[in-house]
Amino acid sequence: MKKSITVLRIVSAFPILASALFLSGCGTVVAPPSYKVNLEVWGSLDDSDSYQPIMNDYQQKIGSAHVGNVSYRKMTAETYRADLLTAFAEGNGPDVFLIRSSWLPLFKNLIAPAPAYEISEKEFRDAFVDVVANDFIVGGKVYGVPMSVDSLGLYYNKDLFNAAGIASPPSTWDEVVADAKRLDSIDGSGNIRQSAISLGTAKNINRSTDILLALATQYGMTTSVNGFSDEANLTATPLQKALAYYEEFAKLGSSQYSWNANQHYSVDAFSEGNLAMMANYSWQIDAIKKKNAKLNFGVAPLPQLSGATPSNYANYWVLVVAKHKNEPDTGGKKSGLSTDSYDSVRVHESWQFLHYLAFPHLGNKMTVRNALATTSTAEKTLASDPTKTFLDKARQPAARRDLIEAQKADPWLSPFALGNLIAKDWRVGDTETMESILADMIESVNRGGTTVEQALSLAANQIVPLQKKAAGN
Repeated sequence: MKKSITVLRIVSAFPILASALFLSGCGTVVAPPSYKVNLEVWGSLDDSDSYQPIMNDYQQKIGSAHVGNVSYRKMTAETYRADLLTAFAEGNGPDVFLIRSSWLPLFKNLIAPAPAYEISEKEFRDAFVDVVANDFIVGGKVYGVPMSVDSLGLYYNKDLFNAAGIASPPSTWDEVVADAKRLDSIDGSGNIRQSAISLGTAKNINRSTDILLALATQYGMTTSVNGFSDEANLTATPLQKALAYYEEFAKLGSSQYSWNANQHYSVDAFSEGNLAMMANYSWQIDAIKKKNAKLNFGVAPLPQLSGATPSNYANYWVLVVAKHKNEPDTGGKKSGLSTDSYDSVRVHESWQFLHYLAFPHLGNKMTVRNALATTSTAEKTLASDPTKTFLDKARQPAARRDLIEAQKADPWLSPFALGNLIAKDWRVGDTETMESILADMIESVNRGGTTVEQALSLAANQIVPLQKKAAGN
């Protein structure tokens, strides 16, 4: 999901009865325990208007018996992760919050998995694309749910393709190289007047490290899960081949030469009409349209290696539930619950809301449970699919399989939604540090200071400690 970070905060809870449903000595049925909570969602990327309508619908029609107000709070993106960790350290962290998919190792001990009665492993695997199940099912428990997943697609300038006599965008990397010869405009001194594709460098290419990792998975890079660390072998042949291929696009004299460190930032160059192709995520569609409303461009699936198993790279955000937080004191009033009971009720209502928010519901029906008497249920009817409402508003590719089917006909979202079916992810934990290391690796080869093998070895020495830390070693 380009993507926002959320927190569900319980503001109040009413006193509850000590027992669940039972028959009294006189044979009368005692009403299920009573309580009510408010939920606040925090996010750092999406605006409140993407969430508030479906939150209001939940409070008014689905969870009204036990949920009061449901609201969304947008946080500062630049300091979001640090703000979360600070809040948790003070005991006042969020109830539900969004994390990058690769952050799970950092936050796992702070997250409450879904109760088995609320979400089963089978239901989760049936609903979402494989990358989500691989990332967020741990030991048979579900640790988070996405509203959206994004993967890489190919942006292409239709006017430049038409002028070069190219009828359609390339589907393989061999076709990219062939098309580049017709799309590049390079003078005798090696100055690039018009670039075919932005590949080969790091600092002036948006999401350069994700592109490199997507190439590596196409060359066959695999990861073996060890706890929460995907221990990819950085010095193995697939990543060597991917880096060597990637670097050729910025090597003067190479038959693939199409880009260098002097080019404008890739998104800007594409928006200006001087770049024919770039690999990127769906969230750049609106950004490019705002930069140049007259640009005639389209999007296509990410090119693949001829004869290889198709693969892509995922970048997405996931809603998770905090394991513990201090009960807020609202005007001097508290629920009177013990700490354990308070957290139990809070976690239940948080996951019940997420179940409503992210999952498909057969026949638009949903079973709602009492947190303190989970056998006490009520069937509710949904007016619409909350996830579809969110995706239509936010214009994001789907994480759910059934909605990917629906997005196949969307000319803008289809390449990214279909890419989600073959996408992979790398849970290093400290993703930002890993990306910086890989970017430095690309630049060191680009400058000619090191060989591909030397650069990979140096990067591996820096990233392996991150992997071990993520695994708790």
